[in-house]
This record gives sequence, C-alpha cells and structure tokens, in this order.
Amino acid sequence: MLAGCNSSPIATPKPTGWIQDEVADSYVFAYPLVLMGVARDAAVGSGPGQAPFNTLRHAQALPPVGAANRPTPGVDTLDSSAWLDLSGQPVLVSLPDSRNRYVDARALDMWTNVLWSTTAEQTGARVTGIKAQTVAFVPQGWNGDLPKGVKRVDVPTRYVWLNIRVQSNGGRDIAAIRKLQRAMRVAPLDIYTGAAKSSDEPRSYPAGDMPVAGTPDSQVAALDPKAFFDHLAQLLPDNPPAPPDPHALSILADLGVKSDAPVQFPSGADSALAAGLAEGRARVQTAPTNVLTANGWSWFGDGVGNYGPDYGLRAYAAYAQPGIGTKDDEVRATATLDNDGHLLNGANRYVIHFTPAQLPPVRGFWSITAYTKEGGLDDSETAHVAVGDRNGLRRNRDGSVDVTVSSARRKAANWLPTPRGGFQLVMRLYAPKPQASDGTWQPPPVVRQ
Repeated sequence: MLAGCNSSPIATPKPTGWIQDEVADSYVFAYPLVLMGVARDAAVGSGPGQAPFNTLRHAQALPPVGAANRPTPGVDTLDSSAWLDLSGQPVLVSLPDSRNRYVDARALDMWTNVLWSTTAEQTGARVTGIKAQTVAFVPQGWNGDLPKGVKRVDVPTRYVWLNIRVQSNGGRDIAAIRKLQRAMRVAPLDIYTGAAKSSDEPRSYPAGDMPVAGTPDSQVAALDPKAFFDHLAQLLPDNPPAPPDPHALSILADLGVKSDAPVQFPSGADSALAAGLAEGRARVQTAPTNVLTANGWSWFGDGVGNYGPDYGLRAYAAYAQPGIGTKDDEVRATATLDNDGHLLNGANRYVIHFTPAQLPPVRGFWSITAYTKEGGLDDSETAHVAVGDRNGLRRNRDGSVDVTVSSARRKAANWLPTPRGGFQLVMRLYAPKPQASDGTWQPPPVVRQ
C-alpha cells in the first residue's frame, strides 16, 4: 500500500470538446473574410486575369463555355471589377450615364456586407439605367474634403471589392458596352484631383481566366486549421469585424488566434482542431433555415447583403453566390431537381409554367440559364442562350408563359437549351421587387414531361 502511495499520478487528458465547438463557430464567423482575402490575392497582380489595386478589369466577351473558374457565370451582362485599397485616402469611382442601359454597380467590404449599390438607390417602377455619378469610398478616420457633388461612403475595412455589371444584348452589342467601360474611372483622391500623378498611364485590364490554382472557395476549402486561421490573423488588422464582435474575437483568442500574430493553438488538440474545421466547413456549405425554398428552387431572402450578426447566412451566401448584393440588387434562384425530386437531366424534357401572377417580379428584367452540374456553361453553340422577358418571350393567350427546357432543339416557343447530362437552372431577377425576397412570390416547379 505504501508503495502505491509513492507512485506518480496518472495524467488525465484535458477535455478538447470545447475546442472543436469553438473552431467550428469561428470558421463560420471568419469564412467570408478569409474567402475575400484569397479572392483579392488571386485578382490583384500583373498576371492573366489580374490588375493592380484601384484598377478596373473589363470583361469584353461573354464567359467561355466548358468548365468555369467562376461558377454559374451570367450571360446577361458583361462585368467590370476592381479591388480598391483605401490605405491613407479615399478612392473615387466615376460611372457614366448608361443611356437607359441596365447597369448594376455594387461595392462589398471584406466581410461581404454591401456598402453601396446603384440599384438599391433607385426608386420607381422600373430600373432602366443609371445617371453619371461619382462615389468616394472613404477609410475610417479620414476627415478631409471631397470634390463637390461626390457621394461619400464610409468603409470599415481597408479593402473593397467593386463589381459593375452592364446589360448585354448579344455579340453585336459589345462595341457599345466597351464605350461605357472606357468611360468608367477608378482613382485615389490625390490622383483624381490632380494633386498627384499616376505612375502608369490610365488603362483598363481585360478580365481573363483566374490562375490555375483553383477558385477562391476551393483554395479556402483546402486550408488546414493553421493555414486558415493564419490567413484570418493576417487580415484582421486592416479589416476588423463589421459590426464589431468582441465575443467572437474572445473565442478566437481562446484558440490562440489573435490579430496580426502567429497562431498558437492549444497543445494536444490536433484531432479537435481537424474535427472543428470539418464541422465548420460543412456548416458553411449547408443552406441555413432562413434561405427561401419552394417548388425545387432555393434563393436568398431579405437578410442577404447586410447580415449583422447572422454569421451562418453570411458564410453560406459568400460560399454559394460570391459577390451577392442585397434584396434590392438581385435575386438568384437555383434548381437542381424536378417536381418529382429527381435530378435534372438533359435527356428529359421539362416545362416551367408561369401563371400571369407568377412571373418573376422585377423592376429590371429576368432570365433563366442552364449550366452543367459543376456550374459551367455547356460546350455547345447554344451555351450562351438564356430565356427571359427581354428575349422575345412569347406568352399564352391568358398571359401565362411556358418555358420548355431540354437539350434537344425544340420548335416550341421559349426553348431553353441545356447540357446533355445533369444540369442545374439559375433564374436571375435583376432589380427585384420586394415580393421576390419576402416569401410572397414563389417560382413554379420544373415539371418533367
């Protein structure tokens, strides 16, 4: 008995369940910022499809067919984008009068909150274009003067993602769009006012394919716990949470994640860290309960674009629809199943029947496009074809609309071509009315014939 009293006590492993839970919660909280950081790094530079900070890249052709680096690329618009760096001074964005051509410009902070958009500011029954305007994105703490007539937008993060979409009416329309693109301007305040000279001649950079390392979401998904939270720690000093969340930062500190410092995880917690990351990744990729669903379609409701503390919705929106705007900018509904719950396949024929009261409620326009299961455009001559209210849509006598969906060419009006195998549908509502996002409106099912 005395010998037993003199033996060394057995070490009891410390519980690590709390680590798994906090890693999962922190992953969901931090995902949009890390994703935006990876997207910024992929887009800024001098390589293919890249441009320096505060410089526009212009798409000058419809997106390529086949596998897409950007999932479900739109065929209704040509996009221009820029990453703004607000370090030290405002950056000004000037847009020309679009002369009744639909233009949607929006700016997101590094947490994917929408700071400003042209569509959200427009009132009236229809949105047909924008007037000439200049907007200044102003960093926190800056108190200088802006040129007369410039709209001020205060930004809580150092970096801003600007995206400008211009309505396209097909290949013959490219020259008119390029003219609008050349009239767009992005410049820091001192260069805009002439107080400083740009080191380069003003020029735009054509948009191209992203580097072959993969899409931003696939790059983030490949990060292990240390790499993910190292990214976060590096991004936090310039891009604090909006709204401020000391509780979330406190949880990160418990895990050894602090702003601009090497991550120091608790020792002996490798399994809990890996399990927490896997759980967080699964939560990011799973639609939360406040995503709207009906008749096989899913889409975002009123909370999108300005998330507050709804970190689950914010993370899923960043994952599912990068760069998504507010409920006033766009509603994008996705369908992968028919009315019987079977996966959509181009070997079948489907009909989407809109009653007169069921047509998409928009102040702009709407369209439906078919993509491969992976989100690319089918490699065919009809890949860029979309059906919508600006493409000669034919109505039935009672005002209803039937859209025929199949891979085989049909003589039926409103034929939407699809890939030959599995596919998905995306219905876009540009400048939607309130009923599109408050649950009042529901798109009809995709009915197999």
